[in-house]
Amino acid sequence: MTDIATENPNAPAITAQIPEAELTRLTDDIVGALKSVYDPEIPVDIYELGLIYKVDIADDRSVAVEMTLTTPNCPAAAELPGMVENAVASVEGVGAVSVDVTFDPPWDQGRMSEEARATLNLW
Repeated sequence: MTDIATENPNAPAITAQIPEAELTRLTDDIVGALKSVYDPEIPVDIYELGLIYKVDIADDRSVAVEMTLTTPNCPAAAELPGMVENAVASVEGVGAVSVDVTFDPPWDQGRMSEEARATLNLW
């Protein structure tokens, strides 16, 4: 947020925002990047698996990703957050990227997309 009150005490604070078209492009490109990351043991990308809980794009174009793993003992636990960070950071226009892994709420198969269910024959 840019506060111009120091220059003019009567002026309101101005909040800079990413233009809607740019935000849409960034969002689509970030989702595409997330879909390029696969759990090494499951033939479905992490986005369709429902491992991505939240993606926040700040006005400075930094991106915060909140994700989970299929289980706290996931063998890919050491790799996946770095893979997600690298994939999102590769999107044109993205600034700093942070990835936070959480297990609250725990992942379950109900978070998977229909595409993921079909790929894994979980009908």
